[in-house]
Amino acid sequence: MRLIRSFIVAFSMFSRVPMPHFEWKDEDMKYMLCFFPWVGAVIGVCIYLWRMLATALEINNLCYTAIGVAIPIIITGGFHIDGFMDTSDALHSFRDREKKLEILKDSHIGAFSVIRLALYGLIFMGAFSVVERPALLAIVCAGFFFARCISGLGVIILPKARDNGLLYNSARTAEEKTVRTVLIIEAVLCAAFMLWQSAVNGAIIIAAAVCSFLLYYRRCKKEFGGTTGDTAGYFLLICEETIVVVAAILGFLRMG
Repeated sequence: MRLIRSFIVAFSMFSRVPMPHFEWKDEDMKYMLCFFPWVGAVIGVCIYLWRMLATALEINNLCYTAIGVAIPIIITGGFHIDGFMDTSDALHSFRDREKKLEILKDSHIGAFSVIRLALYGLIFMGAFSVVERPALLAIVCAGFFFARCISGLGVIILPKARDNGLLYNSARTAEEKTVRTVLIIEAVLCAAFMLWQSAVNGAIIIAAAVCSFLLYYRRCKKEFGGTTGDTAGYFLLICEETIVVVAAILGFLRMG
C-alpha cells in the first residue's frame, strides 16, 4: 500500500496525470523518487504513439513536431520549466551566491529566463524535427525516463544549497539506500534498452546525458554551493535537450 501511495504522490507532484487525492504524509514520500522516472516513461510512450499516428495519417512534419514537443509540457504541466527559468535568471545575474539563491526563490521572471526558454524551445524543436530513424526516436523516448533516473539520483546524492524547499524535503523523507538502488537499476535497464536499439548511438547519447549531469553538478556547486529544486528542474530540461540534440546530430552522421 505504501508503494502505491508513493506512486500516486510521484505522479501527482511531477505530472498532470489524474490521480486519487489524499493527505500526503512523510511515509508516503519515502519511495516517491523511485516512480519519478515513470513520468518520463509516459512521455516517451505518448511521443512514440504520436509518431506512429502521424505517420499513418501522413501528418506534416511541422504539426508532428509542434505536438511532439508539446507532449512533455502537457503531461508534466510545465512543472520543471519554472525551475529552468528561475535558474537561468540566477545564473545570468552575475551576482554573489546569496543573491543568486534569493533569485531562485523569487516568483517573478526576468528577461534572461524568457530569452533562454525561447532559445531552448527553438533548439529542441529543430532537433526533434529531424530525429526520423525509428531506433533514434526510441532512444529519445527512453531518454525521458533515463533523464529522470539521473535527476532522481542527483536529488539523493548531490549536496544541497539550503536546508529547506522541495528538493531538500524530497531527499530528507526518502528511504535513501532503497531509492538510490532502485534508481540505479532503472537507469541501467533503460540504458540497456537504448543500447539494444543501437549500440553506438545509444552509448553516445547515454554518455552525453551523463556528461550533462556532471557539468550541472560542477556548475551548481560553483554558483550556488549545491542543488535546489529549481536547479533540478533546470537540469532535467538540459538533459532532455542534450539527448534530443545529440540524437539529431547522430541522425545526420548516420552512425550505428
